[in-house]
Amino acid sequence: MFKNKIIWITGASSGLGRYMAYEFAKQGAKLALSARRKDQLDEVLAIVRSLGGEGLVVPCDVLVEKEIEDAVHAIIKHYGRIDVTIANAGFGVVGKIKNLSKEEWRRQLDVNVIGLALTFKYAYPHLQESKGSIVLIGSVANYLPNPGVGAYGASKAAVHSIGQTLQIELKGTGVNCTVIHPGFVDSDIARVDNQGVLHPDNKDPRPANLMWPTDKAAKVMVRAIAKKKKVYVFTGHGRILAFIGQHFPAIARWLVGKMS
Repeated sequence: MFKNKIIWITGASSGLGRYMAYEFAKQGAKLALSARRKDQLDEVLAIVRSLGGEGLVVPCDVLVEKEIEDAVHAIIKHYGRIDVTIANAGFGVVGKIKNLSKEEWRRQLDVNVIGLALTFKYAYPHLQESKGSIVLIGSVANYLPNPGVGAYGASKAAVHSIGQTLQIELKGTGVNCTVIHPGFVDSDIARVDNQGVLHPDNKDPRPANLMWPTDKAAKVMVRAIAKKKKVYVFTGHGRILAFIGQHFPAIARWLVGKMS
């Protein structure tokens, strides 16, 4: 399905971005790998090549619009086109809404919402040429109240809204938009502080018994991208929580309150 396809992944240095790169590599894709940490991207690239894929490291901080624009130019210069763009870069600000500073809100929304939107903006002309796909990575948090991580939940609700809007705005262009909302998946997101700094030894507070391994999650995400799903929600627990949040909000508030 993805043999020789040009796939650009932001947030590719760790977590879901890294493991999606591995899955695409197994299918013979040509990858453009973006994130802030070049040393980590180089590690991912080495594994991508060992799995049969090709790759290009394109360091990029989605907080900086010029870096997004330059990343797209570098990919086009190297490969000549982009078939799939996966706007995966993101992190989660922790704290009750009453305690969050303006700077914490700004960073949360700048990375998870504005960075994602600008990733699409600069990739779009090339996706239109290739009749390709934009993939937005949201979260089951979009459907639920999020005590202690309300800024993160708000950012993912915005991602969902952007995706729903694009699915209308892109009609007739040949460009597909897929929005993926993962449930609990093992990743570094809970180990990054409110300033975006990774702390590898931090314990993940999410329930371990509900957590999917990252490689398993990446496999189902790649399948959803291949099928050009409009909205894809996983894990099993994530789907249940999303359903409750959409159809029984009072129960969702009670349930999340008990879990918090």
